[in-house]
Amino acid sequence: MPAALKTEAIVLRTIRYGEADRVLHLYAPDHGRLGAIAKGVRRARSRFGGRLEPFFKLQLVLHVGRGDLYTVTSAETIDGYPRLRENGAALDGAARACEAVARLFGDGDAHPGVYHLLSNQLQLMESDTSRATRANALAFRAKLLLAAGFAPQLAGCASCGEREHLTGYSGAAGGVVCSACEASSFVLDEEAHEFLVQALGRPLASAPTASERALRQAERALTETLEHHAGVSLRPVRSFSTGTPAFVTDR
Repeated sequence: MPAALKTEAIVLRTIRYGEADRVLHLYAPDHGRLGAIAKGVRRARSRFGGRLEPFFKLQLVLHVGRGDLYTVTSAETIDGYPRLRENGAALDGAARACEAVARLFGDGDAHPGVYHLLSNQLQLMESDTSRATRANALAFRAKLLLAAGFAPQLAGCASCGEREHLTGYSGAAGGVVCSACEASSFVLDEEAHEFLVQALGRPLASAPTASERALRQAERALTETLEHHAGVSLRPVRSFSTGTPAFVTDR
């Protein structure tokens, strides 16, 4: 095993450790989720400055130790997304996006597509903070489910294959269901169905919009699919005006 690992990574969250250290949860394109400790980073004269914070994209050199955590020996900023950090809705959206990646993809689960999707999401909100909407967050989450292998079945009934009269959604079945198979399902309007189809099919930068009713239904579909098939529960996607920003540093 090499003595050092050189990699690009996004900081998902940080946790205080001891008097001056900080533990980082990272996601790297070729290594998946990693844990690392930055020693002395909370001291005023730390050589790392303020760059080891959530949502920073960094070029890192990590020392391979004997424990579960790498040690950060070098960190250079690729992008700190400063405009994103000045907007409450964008900051909250970044926190929830990073949390979703951390929950869905485990240690060592390398997935370059997920890394680039997260990087793209952060860059979209950095370039235009008005993109930090519920629709954008749900489109991002839908694409994460696709990458994790849990994309909802939307082309036909998940129970019998029927392609018409698709009136509901079943998390247990993993997709839309027809009127004959709708037991234990909830109503999924045509608008919500179309939102999910477009969210999965379009680039993130062209994510669709929909009414609040349709977005609530789409979120329920994604949430129940994850709970039934991945055993993962994610915090609800909320508009900034309906909740407090989710900061994920030093918990």
